Amino acid sequence: MKAIEPRELLELGACIILGNTYHLYLRPGTGLIERAGGLHRFAHWDSPILTDSGGYQVFSLSDLRGIHNDGVEFKSHLDGSLHNFTPEIVIDIQRALGSDIMMVLDECAPYPCAADYAQASNEMTLRWAERSKERFEATCPAYGVEQALFGIVQGSIFPALRERSARRLVEIGFDGYAIGGLSVGEPTEQMYAMVDVCAAILPQERPRYLMGVGTPENILESIERGVDMFDCVLPTRNARNAVVFTAHGRLNLRNAAHADDFSPVDPDCPCYGCRNFTRAYLRHLFKAGEILALQLATMHNLTFYLWLVRAARQAILEDRFAAWKSELLKQIRS
Repeated sequence: MKAIEPRELLELGACIILGNTYHLYLRPGTGLIERAGGLHRFAHWDSPILTDSGGYQVFSLSDLRGIHNDGVEFKSHLDGSLHNFTPEIVIDIQRALGSDIMMVLDECAPYPCAADYAQASNEMTLRWAERSKERFEATCPAYGVEQALFGIVQGSIFPALRERSARRLVEIGFDGYAIGGLSVGEPTEQMYAMVDVCAAILPQERPRYLMGVGTPENILESIERGVDMFDCVLPTRNARNAVVFTAHGRLNLRNAAHADDFSPVDPDCPCYGCRNFTRAYLRHLFKAGEILALQLATMHNLTFYLWLVRAARQAILEDRFAAWKSELLKQIRS
């Protein structure tokens, strides 16, 4: 949650935040957070928290020393210290963090990768999922908080592997199901095709969570395919780089076209920035390197994304989602 306060998130209507096991384990450390009373108390967030397993960060950020059936060995990207993650250790860390939704350890296969690599990776991830579920059940009596565990579908861009992964995870049985290993460089249409494969198998009565996605277009297309949950750094990262989202497309507030534009970023947006400041002023803040620029842009983008999913939900309830989505995408792409 960079450049925004938890208080502001609540005011915007955000009802869940995400933490990362890899980052929290390395800094400030699992023990410190546990002594503080868990992540909710440490961060003063009384609403739900989801923690990712850290598997993606192990492969993308750390110096990976080895991957094997038992887990992964890696060097910290912070200080080079050596660490080991197993499915059991990752469950134990998330138990200590006290998050409401926990994720199993998985390998996010790189894109592109050969079919035989994706298959071996997928089978290992499924074995890890079984062990994660066993550890989760074995540790339930030790903790007073109720936590949910999600499995993660992998399989790269290979439909048969995705189907195998989804079916096996349903057999193991989880509280919810994530679709991982997408939005890692593959063409957008391939991503949608893999979501279709997974959504046809994953139970409708359990949450479906598409990890690391994405743009407003990605989210709307995936909602139509049956996805319920998303996480992505895009709205906040883009905001810190002066790119804001609106129902009429993106704006780069550093562009000279906004230097004399005294209209708000989006006249229909209820966020604090749009109600009180102009594009010209926001451009000035970014050009001057003011922290307020990051705060206002972040607040705006999160307001837009929260509006987007609320409006999508309402359109579904009123049985008009397809028409609403089509019209909105025309505006965004125009």
